[in-house]
Amino acid sequence: MNDQDGIALVTGVSGFVGSAVARALAARGQKVRGLVRATSSRTNLADFPGELVEGDARDPISVGMAMKGVRYFFHVAADYRLWAPDPEEIVINNRLSTETVMRAALAAGVERIVYTSSVATLKPSDHGIADETCAARPEEAVGAYKRSKVVAERLVEDMVERDGLPAVIVQPSTPIGPRDVRPTPTGRIIVEAANGHMPAYVDTGLNLVHVDDVANGHLLAFDKGMIGERYILGGDDIMLGDMLDEITLIAGRRPPYTSLPRWPLYPMAWANEWRARLLGGAEPFLTLDSLRMSRHRMFFSSAKAQRDLGYVARPHRAALADAIAWFREAGMIR
Repeated sequence: MNDQDGIALVTGVSGFVGSAVARALAARGQKVRGLVRATSSRTNLADFPGELVEGDARDPISVGMAMKGVRYFFHVAADYRLWAPDPEEIVINNRLSTETVMRAALAAGVERIVYTSSVATLKPSDHGIADETCAARPEEAVGAYKRSKVVAERLVEDMVERDGLPAVIVQPSTPIGPRDVRPTPTGRIIVEAANGHMPAYVDTGLNLVHVDDVANGHLLAFDKGMIGERYILGGDDIMLGDMLDEITLIAGRRPPYTSLPRWPLYPMAWANEWRARLLGGAEPFLTLDSLRMSRHRMFFSSAKAQRDLGYVARPHRAALADAIAWFREAGMIR
């Protein structure tokens, strides 16, 4: 793929992963068009390396217009909330937007697609490390966000088989790094810990990866991925307590004191959600679904992407350092 090969449309370019994918494409000479909602933050768009068009991934008309002249498509946008007053809204948004853009891509004759799914579509293993073979059914997913991603991923797979959709599927683990403007749930943990606001934690584990390595993984999937295949784009497995120790060391804060059992936290999570519904506030930091998810160590293997795509990821400590530096520059860390 080079600058003579036509336009690559990217959704979600105002967001965390989407902005990284667009920049990675432009860095190798690709013409980039970004689809962005009129209401989206412009923080990540100040130096956008291409053309911007306004539209909503759920709207067939605006998506159809954005697809004109497009040869390649990267669908990165998603409703990335772990909580909403109406959880089904998350499922509807991610299913509808995915179906809308994929049908538009087929109608426009797009030659190759990279669809950004998530390791949220996989069943975590309490006795090992999950891989692409651990696909979950919607009813096995914990929480509306994970269920929404399972539903959307199965929709893409069905369209590959039934309609010949030329899509490769990537499954990022937990991206961290610069341009996390919202921030994401993991970004919020980094900010709170770096500000000294997390005296305790629950015993769980996750897989951390630099957002720019995830973006590079998208390009590798475009270049080398098999249509219809799924590729985990992950990094290092780490326990949450160890992650918090590293964050506070980098930020010059005292580490958290101790891990807590989950059961006393459920009433607090319920109260947080009730307050957010009543007052119309932002997504609570502690939710019932986040506690349920924390029962599992969310460890994943990127061996397939490493073997088939040549994917590599830098150490998670470098990703944490980049994330903290960006949050500090953005004024989120004192």
